[in-house]
Amino acid sequence: MTWLDLPDGAAFDAWTLPYGIFSTPGEEPRVGVAVGDHVLDLAPLAATGGLDGAHLFAQPTLNPFLAAGRRAWDAVRGWLLELVTGEPHRDLVEPHLVPVRDVKLRRPFDVGDYVDFYASQTHAENVGQLFRPNSPGLPAAWRHLPIGYHGRAGTVVVSGTPVTRPSGLRRIGPPADGRVEHGPSLRLDIEVEAGFVVGTPSRLGAPVPVADFTEHVFGMVLVNDWSARDIQAFEYVPLGPFLGKSFATSISPWVVPLDALSHARVDPPPRDPEPAAYLRDADPWGLDLEFTVTWNDTVVSRPPFAGMYWTPAQQLAHLTANGASVRTGDLFASGTVSGPRPGGSGCFLELTWNGAEPVALADGSSRSFLEDGDTVTISATAAGPDDTRIHLGAVTGQITPPRSHDH
Repeated sequence: MTWLDLPDGAAFDAWTLPYGIFSTPGEEPRVGVAVGDHVLDLAPLAATGGLDGAHLFAQPTLNPFLAAGRRAWDAVRGWLLELVTGEPHRDLVEPHLVPVRDVKLRRPFDVGDYVDFYASQTHAENVGQLFRPNSPGLPAAWRHLPIGYHGRAGTVVVSGTPVTRPSGLRRIGPPADGRVEHGPSLRLDIEVEAGFVVGTPSRLGAPVPVADFTEHVFGMVLVNDWSARDIQAFEYVPLGPFLGKSFATSISPWVVPLDALSHARVDPPPRDPEPAAYLRDADPWGLDLEFTVTWNDTVVSRPPFAGMYWTPAQQLAHLTANGASVRTGDLFASGTVSGPRPGGSGCFLELTWNGAEPVALADGSSRSFLEDGDTVTISATAAGPDDTRIHLGAVTGQITPPRSHDH
């Protein structure tokens, strides 16, 4: 229950309380929390309410708050829940509610490193069929460890940032006699993913156990890992994704704290063979999340996350297993979220079966891959308190034409 007058269909309820960075005309960017159709301006509210660490919320990035660690995160969330559910706090809170229509949302944190995983068995097998038809569907290591690659942090952008069509080398025609040309990607794609944001860093040389996931990870964002499939297919053997992925990765502007996902936890699928000891999870972090993909105002897919083979806790344990450290603001993503076809594909490569089965859009057009001017929005919900579904926000991007190499 809350004293707030939340409109029907509000983006965020009084339980989710995600954090972001916003600005208003003539004022500096700062930390806010989304609730209903408002942003709660935390810096002046915390100062007025006498909360320790109020200065953390006057910053243009979440990183200082993320670095404060689990005790601070829990204390602030408990304080916020009390404020938005207790009628006596109404007079304190209301002056600091800013209509979301009046704010500009910014990238919520400074990204340290970006790692992308490959945790959906359906997606991995489909990509194997499409890209490697004469080889086993799953790479040999896939069932033994969370496969991933180190991405490019500098091109992680906030929702709403235009995505320029990338250019690169791609093969035209069949492998045996096709030619190789440099030019704009003709098979531009999306990837629906959940991203996890590191708050508390780890020490170099000290792996993070699966059980310590919540001590290091603050929350999650929605991710669209844009992918140029023709560039990717030509370049990725033997070292994996590079220019086909590094041009842009979009994230939602609101970071949902892990505590808001406590009701969404589910067991992941059975793992066979049993994972190595460092990946065994007695208290697993499978999540009941449901994504919706909208392509030019047409809903084309609803990928389910609960079937992901590797959990975010296992992914964090694996990316630090060799002693690699994580830093405040590091982002790691789940990999494409895809369920069994039809209707659950998390990328257009699968949805259209590499262009062989185009998708009909509401305006009468059809698509196999993205065209200039196309807009894609990825939204998601999670299981919430009392059998509800909580909204996790959205990430949107529009494709703009390629830029000339003459400039």
